[in-house]
Parts: sequence; structure tokens; C-alpha cells
Amino acid sequence: MASLDELRSVRLEKLNILKEFGMNPYPANVVRDFSLAQVASDFKKLESEAKSISIVGRIMSIRGQGAIIFVSLFDGSAKFQVVFKKDEIEESLFKLFADAVDIGDFIQVTGSLFTTEKGQESILAKSWTIATKSLLPLPSEYYGFEDPDERFRKRYLDILLNPELRDIFEKKAKFWEATRNYLKDLNFLEVETPTLEVTTGGAEARPFITHHNDYDMEVFMRISVGELWQKRLMSAGMPRTFEIGRVYRNEGSSPEHLQEFTNMEFYAAYMDYKEGMKLTEAMLKDVAFQTFGTYEFTIKDFNVNLNTDWEVIEYVPYVLAQTGIDVLETSEEEMKKKLDELGVAYEGENRERLMDTLWKYCRKSIAGPTWLIHHPKLVSPLAKACVDDPRLVERCQLILGGAEVFNGFSELNDPVDQRERFEVQKKLIDAGDDEAMMPDWEFVEMLEHGMPPAFGFAYGDRLFAFLVNKPIRETQLFPLMKPKEVAGKSKKETMIAVAIVNSGIGLEKWQEMNTVAHLNAAFGARVGRGLFNQNFIESKDKQKINLNIKNAIIIKSAGSTEDLKKLIALAKEEGLEVDEFTREMIETTNDKKVIEITASKNFDEIEYLGVLVYGPKKSVESLTSDFSLFS
Repeated sequence: MASLDELRSVRLEKLNILKEFGMNPYPANVVRDFSLAQVASDFKKLESEAKSISIVGRIMSIRGQGAIIFVSLFDGSAKFQVVFKKDEIEESLFKLFADAVDIGDFIQVTGSLFTTEKGQESILAKSWTIATKSLLPLPSEYYGFEDPDERFRKRYLDILLNPELRDIFEKKAKFWEATRNYLKDLNFLEVETPTLEVTTGGAEARPFITHHNDYDMEVFMRISVGELWQKRLMSAGMPRTFEIGRVYRNEGSSPEHLQEFTNMEFYAAYMDYKEGMKLTEAMLKDVAFQTFGTYEFTIKDFNVNLNTDWEVIEYVPYVLAQTGIDVLETSEEEMKKKLDELGVAYEGENRERLMDTLWKYCRKSIAGPTWLIHHPKLVSPLAKACVDDPRLVERCQLILGGAEVFNGFSELNDPVDQRERFEVQKKLIDAGDDEAMMPDWEFVEMLEHGMPPAFGFAYGDRLFAFLVNKPIRETQLFPLMKPKEVAGKSKKETMIAVAIVNSGIGLEKWQEMNTVAHLNAAFGARVGRGLFNQNFIESKDKQKINLNIKNAIIIKSAGSTEDLKKLIALAKEEGLEVDEFTREMIETTNDKKVIEITASKNFDEIEYLGVLVYGPKKSVESLTSDFSLFS
């Protein structure tokens, strides 16, 4: 197969052919009477007028040879067929097209509309000129897009060749347009608030830090869409505001989380969380239908119908029913013990992190739409306390597909209470919790001047990703990627491997052990590829003894082959290392036979015995959190 340099060289020769003919390969203007969508929709009318028209587009395919050539053009609105016949166009132009034009080039075609003998609506070319000469081939012509990293790096080609992906971004534009229109119809004023802040507020997340050269000080990129700023506007006498904008969180990636994404937040004075739940339920139903034309969605493994009465559950009673733990009364040690029993990994050992981890374990089986209300005050530092139990707050979250996608609450406007809660958050920060909320004492001062009762609410790209049932990375036009020159360098962050055995297909014990052994052997073989940190120690007489590889290998269980296949797809999407072990691999040690048997089956016929996923600790733990520890 020719290299990219060789292919570029061939196309450069064709570029010179065009120039020698006197045709500018990169003209500043073209003649375009109609878009291809207009030609397709008005074809009968335009054909009957028998007029010569000019169209422009990118060549997506070329077929035919000799005296007739069929070309598929695409201009972003539609595809349309162009027919070149040797006896219908100047001979030199026909030859130039055959000699100098490739798939991927942009051309202008002038001709008349007609219908082919096979019934294909087409334009018969009478003349043509180049609009842009491409020097590299489209992926389908050369290497495809098997590598997820390449898809994201060359997103312009990914979108060009993937109509489903293009449709996602068209729907995403509708999603935000519907959101904006709904709020404006309710007299919300769209505002812009700072993206650079002295203190981050409105969420619990690790911020990005940058330096302001003129002020010579550190500032933070915002982690919420101006929550504390919009509340200042409530105090300023602006009763209904909203903002749609980018936020930044310096955290790990997962199918549901990114470091940069779009969020919406609104604030409504003189409204509490109960009124807010009614408003936002109606809002989501409207936005979803305006965007997708339906209320029914598949989210992960759940079928969700938004056009129903949404269930309401309470945080503390629900966690108690699922785990036997009362998060308001149980000690931190008992919480850790319960999480260990459940095989759930947790980060941070303070009360706030532990109760949040317990809740996240409980939420996974909730299909939704379900409202979660009355969270503990400790996990909600900006929400108003419940009158009948001050340990809880007037907060609401929507659960869809086992995760939260909405967040709203009756906003705390008591400056004394807010100061006390910020003091608690400051202690968490001082104790090393880098996701606790930074206190904003100027915000407390604003509350001392007075802010009306208000309801605040937020959702964002994560909700959209759930509704299209895609990893959030797939819903970003240009997700952040490490530059190629540094992509292969070792990462400082902790790396782990999780091997998952398919315990749901009745494997014998020796088969389970064999599966684990093969996965670990494949994992160990990666030492030479620089995935590991392996050191040695020395005995007194200077003999070197290799330490165990400093990467934990955790063994877990899966309930079915389908669970493993979904995990593999998500892991590969994130660019994690994956080792796979199938039924064919345990039945014979003959690699040729394994290849033969596998090649005779469709993918849905392949039975997985186990999978090993390796990569950054947060990503791997997030992907494998639904699997229990192997026993």
C-alpha cells in the first residue's frame, strides 16, 4: 500500500497538470446557482425549465471509465450525481477530469438536469472547473478510521464521512436553541458572566489554574456557568437570568465526563425547588421533543419515557433501603466497611465523599425519569435547608439511566448559614480535598445586603449525551487531544489494570483461573512497551531483585458476554489498553485455528470469557465500577 507521502506526490503531479492547463486549483470564487439540497427538492421544476445551472460540491465517489464517468457530489446539504459523457463535453475537459481529479476534490459543474435510464436524478456536465484540489485522500480511500484517536484528531474527516455524527451535532444545535427559546418565552434574560475567577464557585470540582500576567496573580477557569454571579444579579433586581456557556473541570475523563463542555444555568427569584421541579420537568419534555421529535429514549440499558409522571425519591431513605446505611447517623468507618463489602472503590475518606460514593452505588439501577430530593446538607453547600429537618436541603436532581443529569435547588440566601457552610468547605480543602468548594467571602457579603428567595437549575452536554446514548466525547466537535509528539510519553498519574471474568456463563473453576492467567500473561507482555513502572531492590551483596510491577491488577466479575462487549467498546473509545479472551482461545493453543474459527463467526456469535482493561486509574475505575469483585 502506498504511503501518505507517495499519495501526496501523485496528487501534486495532478495539481501541476491543472496549472499547466490554465486552471487555478484554488480559485477565490465559484459560480453556484443552487445548493444540492435545492436541486434535489426542486428537481422536476428545474428539469422542466431545461436551463443550464451551476452547482458546486466535493467529490465523494467516482465510478465508470472510458466514455462515461459517474460522480457523487456533496456540498454539506445533500449528495447529487454528476454524469460526464465524452461526447457531451469538450474533449480536453473530459480528459483533464480523468487525468487530474480525485475523490476529495471540490469542483464546479455547469450542465442540464436529466434522469438516467435507471431513474437516477442527475446533472449532465457541459463544463467543469476545479474549486479546490485535495492533496491527501479521504480515509475510505486510504486507511479508514479504526483508531479512535485518529477519528478525534481528524474530526473534519470523521464528520464528513459519518452522516450519523453530523446528525448528532445538528440535533445538539437544536437542543440548545430549544433550551434558549423556552427560557426566553418565560422572560428569562440571557447574560454573560466571567469565565476567569478569583475563586471558583457553584460546584465541587478541581479547577484549571492559569496566570493573569497584568495583575500578576493566579486565576481559575470557571467550573459552573456563573452561579454565584447570577445570584448577585438576583440581588441586583434582575429576577430571571440564564447563561449557556463553556465550563472547565480539571478532572478525569469517562464516557460521562470531560474537562471542557457546555452547560446551562438559570436562576428565578421568588421560586422554590417544588415550583422549579414543575418548570424544569415541562422544560425538558419540550426541549427533548423539539430536538428529537419523541419522548422515548434508550439510555445505556434502560428504556426511558419522559412523557410520564416522574417518580420522586428521597436521598437518605433510598440509600438506607439499598445499603442499610443511614448516611446522617452512620460513622465514616461503618460507611467504609459497607463500601468494602459492596466492592465499591472510593476516593477520599471524609464523610462527604463517603456518602456521595454510597449514593452513586445506589443510583445505578434507577432507569428514570426520577427526581431525587432532600440531599444531606454536607453535599449541598449552596442549597437552602429543609424547615422540618435542617440536616437536609431543598435540592432536586433528575436521574436518567442510572445517573444524575439535572441539578437544582432552593438557593441559600441566609448569609450566616452560608458563611458557616463555607467554613466547612474550607476545612475540607485544608485537609486535602481538592474538589471541595472554594469559599467566596464577597458572595457572603452580597447575601448580607440581601438576595430574594430563588430557585437555581443547571443541565448541559451530559444530558444531551444521555439522550443520544453516546459517550460525551462523541458529542463534542473537537474534544481535547494530546499532541501526537507527546501522546506516547509516560503519564505521571496512577495506572491500574482490571481483569473481568465472565462469571455469568457457568465457567468451571479451572476455566476461570485459565482466563485470568491468560489475561495477566498478555498484560505482563506489555512491559517491553513501556506501560509499566518496574523497579528493583538490591541485596547486601548487590544482587538485583525485581520488585513487583507497581500497577494494581484487580479481578472482577461480569454477568454476561454482552456486558464485556460494551466495556470493550467504551474502553477502546477512550483509547485504553484492552486484552480480550474468547471461547476459541481456551479450546485450542493453535493460533491459526483460533483465527480460522473466529473468522467463520459473526461478532455477536463470539463468546467472551474475560477482558482486561489497563489505563489511568480514574478512567478504568469509572468504566468498571458496575462490575463486582471476583470471588
